[in-house]
Amino acid sequence: MNKTYLSFKGRNSLILLILLAMVVSSCAEKKKSVEVNSPNGNYNVSLKIDENQKLFYSVNYKGEQVIAPSALDAGIPSEVQDVEIDYVNTTSVDTSWAPVYGERNLYPDKYKESLVVLKGDGANFNLRIRAYDEGIAFRYEFPKYRGTIEQENTEFTLPEGATVWASKVAQAKIKKLKISEIDTIVERPLLVELKNSLFAAIGEAGSVDYSRMKFILKPGHSSTLVSKLDSLVDISDTVTKTPWKFVMAGERPSQLLENNYLLLNLNEPNKIEDTSWIKPGKIIRESTLTTKGGIACVNFAEKHNLEYIEFDAGWYGNEYDVASDATTVTVDPRRSKGPLDLKGIVEYAKSKDIGVILYVNRRSLEKQIDDVLPLLSSWGISGVKYGFVNVGSQKWTSWLHDAVRKAADNKLMVDVHDEYRPMGYSRTYPNLMTQEGIRGDEESPKNSMVLNTLFTRMIAGAGDQTNCYFAPRVTEKMGSHVSQLAKSVCIYSPWQFLYWYDRPEGSVADEEGAGGTKEFIKEVPELAFYDALPTVWDDTKIIDGYPGEYGIVARRSGNDWFVGALTGVKGRQMNISLNFLDKNKDYEVTIYSDDKNSTSVTKVNIETRKVNSSDVIKHQMLKQNGLALHIRAL
Repeated sequence: MNKTYLSFKGRNSLILLILLAMVVSSCAEKKKSVEVNSPNGNYNVSLKIDENQKLFYSVNYKGEQVIAPSALDAGIPSEVQDVEIDYVNTTSVDTSWAPVYGERNLYPDKYKESLVVLKGDGANFNLRIRAYDEGIAFRYEFPKYRGTIEQENTEFTLPEGATVWASKVAQAKIKKLKISEIDTIVERPLLVELKNSLFAAIGEAGSVDYSRMKFILKPGHSSTLVSKLDSLVDISDTVTKTPWKFVMAGERPSQLLENNYLLLNLNEPNKIEDTSWIKPGKIIRESTLTTKGGIACVNFAEKHNLEYIEFDAGWYGNEYDVASDATTVTVDPRRSKGPLDLKGIVEYAKSKDIGVILYVNRRSLEKQIDDVLPLLSSWGISGVKYGFVNVGSQKWTSWLHDAVRKAADNKLMVDVHDEYRPMGYSRTYPNLMTQEGIRGDEESPKNSMVLNTLFTRMIAGAGDQTNCYFAPRVTEKMGSHVSQLAKSVCIYSPWQFLYWYDRPEGSVADEEGAGGTKEFIKEVPELAFYDALPTVWDDTKIIDGYPGEYGIVARRSGNDWFVGALTGVKGRQMNISLNFLDKNKDYEVTIYSDDKNSTSVTKVNIETRKVNSSDVIKHQMLKQNGLALHIRAL
């Protein structure tokens, strides 16, 4: 038998021998763990393989455990045996990007990433982990597996005694309860108040062609949530990775909301080369479906600095009838007696530099989208509101995002209703302006519910609240008139409906419009706040707040700041520091507040005074009230 001997002589040879021994020892011992830390060191993600070859991860924030060791399971039907970490590719990214529009004009994109490549029997996926300064995210990737995933089983083990704000579906009431009391599937993002007084949010981002994930309490456990997919998933050559799952943490709910651009960062960059036709703006809905009503809305929009009018359901027939044809203007007689010269209104609006948005129900879109979108574009329509779209399953998730891309091909902007919640795709296709997936004003939510929405749903991205101002529900059910002003600042939406149930002078007045009022819009002084209001921003500060109780949001456009404050279940003394203002400038603030003793028909008090960055706006607010500030640099 031939034998080969290695001969080492001298000090250098001895060192080489030791190093070789270390390498051999390292190769022989299976790597069992990976650590990923955020650039600022606040977040730590730990990945481990236990003695049963199970993968677990945990998340710490500033040394506090947010997610206890939790199982990772992509749902691939195979027996996991002898799995080990083959190798880890690590990268660091430190950049920023300017959105077409947003809550700021520049977003930081800074993280450390580890691609964990697995090997062994049952190692049918790899894991990509990112740790940002704003939160952590991970996803499964499938380099080889092709097949079906029936159900995923990723766990999120939270501290015992944690409290959540949960809803089963996107437009349902959001309720505060102990995590152990969850008895159904719940929506994402999910806001969690931890026992140690930290807050966390968990959810998903970057879902384009995958089944939607929600959460359910793991049977027999009191604090472990498990991912629940809406449908089975086909992993193919075009679908090779899951959406991102994210975990955010902070000392206050406001911190999580201010960092919500994390979801945008987890999506691909903008793919629309020419974005000059993508224009945010304010909207009034035309509810009478008449030529007279359309002209009146255009005139009102011009007078009050609105960019769009919108024709809702009924302009092409019964939206629920699959026989209705969205390539025609055929007014649903149950909604309006007409007449409606839609093309004439579009031309008139164009002469006033006002755009027109049309609602199209998913029944027509599903059968006619390739005909409808080019046709509406040829009419001069600015955008389409996709109504009652199917959401959740892999099929309909893929269909919807394909429909957004098709709209972009026809230079049409999009607003999606109803259950669809954003996951950051507006970064990739910024013609996706906004979406519902929100308990909006059509549900007549009180301020306390809006505050729940603010600190939960709005972590996901823009929300179409369908604000109204003069409809009776404003004071009878929801809150107050200044609450409506404040909500337009607090609830971010690049397309901001300000007059959903309201009709201007000159419109049809003989019948009540779709849940609105028979009365016309009154030219009250506080409409100046709406007139000046932008819908996208250069900077955003979520000053403070707590779900159901209160919230304060400040946003800047150019040299102007707009501030919205809301109270919920209790009144509150608001002390709003203006330390976000430029210290080298003087300002003038106009304060809009609710005043039951006011002689105004809307009971709104308006006050103007000089301020600077050292000032504090102090105001005693009643429950379910609002406060709105417009601050101008002098």
